[in-house]
Amino acid sequence: MTPPERLNNPAAGIAFIFFAMAAISLNDMLIKLLSGGYPLHQMIFIRSAIGICFSIAILQFEGGWSMLRTRQPGLHLIRALLLVVANMSFFAALASLPLADTTAIAYVAPLVITLLSWPMLGEKVGPLRMGAVIVGFVGVIIVIQPWQTSGGRDAPFIVYLLPVVAAVAYALNSLLTRLLGVTSKPSAMAFYIQATFLLVSIAFWIFAGDGRYAEGLEDESLIFLLRAWVWPEEADIWLFAVLGLTSGMVGYTIAAAYRLADASTIATYEYVGLPMAIFWGWLIFGELPGFGPAAGILLILGSGVFVFIREGQKKRRIASAKPIQRRY
Repeated sequence: MTPPERLNNPAAGIAFIFFAMAAISLNDMLIKLLSGGYPLHQMIFIRSAIGICFSIAILQFEGGWSMLRTRQPGLHLIRALLLVVANMSFFAALASLPLADTTAIAYVAPLVITLLSWPMLGEKVGPLRMGAVIVGFVGVIIVIQPWQTSGGRDAPFIVYLLPVVAAVAYALNSLLTRLLGVTSKPSAMAFYIQATFLLVSIAFWIFAGDGRYAEGLEDESLIFLLRAWVWPEEADIWLFAVLGLTSGMVGYTIAAAYRLADASTIATYEYVGLPMAIFWGWLIFGELPGFGPAAGILLILGSGVFVFIREGQKKRRIASAKPIQRRY
């Protein structure tokens, strides 16, 4: 069977990733904003219920229910579950940590992808890229500051590890996609993700929806995970609606971006989400990174961009080294 022809429209891919990063940044800000009054699994349920309607509408436009047929249902399930772990770990951290710090730590995911691409995919990682990975992890350590005492932290040390868990889960999701390949339409992939989020949030509601496991807890992240469901206040209903719309946009725009252009081109532009997170943290929550975390953020940002630029240069050299076939 002939593999499907790869699309190549970098301009459109970059436009989609900008939309995706803007939607993700707005989504993260809203979740942090609402985290003081609602449980995470309720927010996931509401945003996914709205998001899946968005995905279904686009699915019908792209070809209808037949687009959901796949020869790799197990792959879609594993990808979706990894994304659930990544999202819920990241969102739980948002309840306790500054938005910029949480986002910066999670942006180590591309470095994790580079690090794991050798054992999982057999790809060669040269000394320059490996050096950038090390620098990026040094940046994470500076942001986390493990040498700080509990009194000098915004949250317990273990909460700072949640964005790291999110980064690893996201990296495994990306590597699994690259390893096995996904040929589904973006709307279908978004539908699978939203459906998995719905099922997981319903399971959380059955297990902890009455809030009994949150009683007596003091950690804000755990309370956010296990707080009882409550009916949204009238002023918050609109925020939940925006949350659902951004969730639906994210699943579609990211899938579309990576279908339209090479990953090495698109992934670099994902880092626009970091200054967006700093902006929302300052505007809504009055948060700005201190000198130490800011230095760590710059190291993570610089090393991640370097890795993708280096990967792009390597691909161009390999392509230019191919012998030119004569045509007579």
